[in-house]
Amino acid sequence: MQEPKLKIVVVGHVDHGKSTLIGRIFYDTNSLPDGKIEQIQKACAAEGMPFEYAFLLDALLEEQEQNITIDTTQIPFRTAKREYTIIDAPGHKEFLKNMITGAASADAAVLIIAASEGVREQSRRHGYLLSLLGVRQVIVVVNKMDLIGYDAATFDAIQSEYRDFLTQIGLEAQLFVPVSAREGDNIARRADDKMPWYTGPTVIDALDGFAAPRPDAALPLRFPLQDVYRFDDRRILAGRIESGTLKVGDTLRFQPGDKTARVASFENWHGPERDYAVAGESVAITLDEQLFVKRGHMASHAVDSPAATTRFKARLFWMGGHELPLGARVRLKLATQDVDAEIAHIARVIDASTLEESSVKDRIAKNDVAEVTLTTLAPLVLDRHDQLESTGRFVLVADRKVSGGGIVLESVAGDSVVTGSAETRASNLTWSESPITRRERTRRNAHRGAVVWLTGLSGAGKSTVANATARALWEQHKQAYILDGDNVRHGLNANLAFSPTDREENIRRVAEAAKLLADSGQIVLTALISPYRESRAQARAIVEGGEIPFIEVFVDTPLAVCEERDPKSLYKKARAGEIKDFTGIDAPYEAPETPDVRLDTQTQEVGVSVATLLEAIGAQV
Repeated sequence: MQEPKLKIVVVGHVDHGKSTLIGRIFYDTNSLPDGKIEQIQKACAAEGMPFEYAFLLDALLEEQEQNITIDTTQIPFRTAKREYTIIDAPGHKEFLKNMITGAASADAAVLIIAASEGVREQSRRHGYLLSLLGVRQVIVVVNKMDLIGYDAATFDAIQSEYRDFLTQIGLEAQLFVPVSAREGDNIARRADDKMPWYTGPTVIDALDGFAAPRPDAALPLRFPLQDVYRFDDRRILAGRIESGTLKVGDTLRFQPGDKTARVASFENWHGPERDYAVAGESVAITLDEQLFVKRGHMASHAVDSPAATTRFKARLFWMGGHELPLGARVRLKLATQDVDAEIAHIARVIDASTLEESSVKDRIAKNDVAEVTLTTLAPLVLDRHDQLESTGRFVLVADRKVSGGGIVLESVAGDSVVTGSAETRASNLTWSESPITRRERTRRNAHRGAVVWLTGLSGAGKSTVANATARALWEQHKQAYILDGDNVRHGLNANLAFSPTDREENIRRVAEAAKLLADSGQIVLTALISPYRESRAQARAIVEGGEIPFIEVFVDTPLAVCEERDPKSLYKKARAGEIKDFTGIDAPYEAPETPDVRLDTQTQEVGVSVATLLEAIGAQV
């Protein structure tokens, strides 16, 4: 039984031999139509030209005239192990957007470097783009070894240089293969006579060594609506299933809006009736109740549903004809969604060739990579790219041209749109940026805002340390405020009890409040038990999602010491059964595994703990 089909993108600097390599692969695997070789040979003879394997792919007259590949070409072939689709992506700098189109859907990549020229600017840029687009399976083919006399030292130097580069961008090549595509060396047959120093697999064997992709049908359901049609009294929802499976009787959740209904039927104009469809199929369905949904809405199952948000972090590659400034508005397209978006924050700008980080954070130049926060003027349904690729990547349109593309890193926690009964608010909510920038606040305060999250058992000394630290910061002319666990339960969280669910919501609300205060320039100290690791991780995500430092402080005091102190007589009441679900007695406390700061209030004086904490805060603000 053959493995699932694998999509391979082939990239590299112009004239490094991509078309020749691909043509040779098709030839050596007997994947060409009958008579194709003879046809090309006759055409070459008629023109008085030597035969080239690259001609097998030169399907466009314009390509032959210019001797460069200008579009992505997708052609199938097979080995004894499985079927493949080779995506030939252009290497010329002017056609990078076509390369992105090809690489965005690839399961793996072959990156070509000519041994006679070595690592070039486009070699680095293409490597960065593969990393950007989340392609993790990569082999590097060092081509044209025949032009350097099959010299092992040259191959080793290229391998060392490029492997170091890939390491810097978080990408690891599984293999470097020295080849001559023109001569067929190490493509499908080994070239031991010419390169006895190379003992690794051929290119074909290396391709067969790639891991098979996870079938799209096994992924969570994503069904973006392309259109809604009315026939008689029925509303028929049409679209292509991007991932997962769909069947009659499934309960679907539609975002944005958080509306649910069951699949009543599949509509067919031709062919047999059906009650089941899988990823890759275009289908039309009806629901058991009439919902107002439209193009751009996305259906999923209730479990593993996507996020609906108006603010998210992304890594993008800009190819527009002009710089992209902070605050610029573009059109963003993701699946069938098409919304206005703004560049709300630029965290990093990196030259994709040199990997140098720019000191300029208010604009993105052409061909640069940037990590940004985007806000949309209408809710956007998306997934993190590392979790679901098809709904985790997008393109940007400016001046009616595709001018950029990117991947979703995460939705900004706390900024998901309101759903359910408040769905009408969801379509009208956007993040309101302050007229006073964070940089201005930092300049006036002489420090950044931050959240210092003190966690530990009741009686550990969290409030004592927080109060003393706040006083010390005040005396240093720094703006500080304490969100104490008891204080927030008097007002903001007065409706919450102490069940695990209520504790999680308590932490979420405090984190949101702390983020807003820190955004105003305050150093916010929270003193809460916050017993669960997952809740504290969520708090960190909320705060850091707003580009604000988060310092987790574990006030590490043994239960016996806390119970001996018992400043509020809570342990005494818990032991007597007067308080249920008390942390440390009949409810768990999950200690931080890797806190940013650990304070031992059993052995340390308060002043020592405060000094330790001030040092950690000073390093961040």
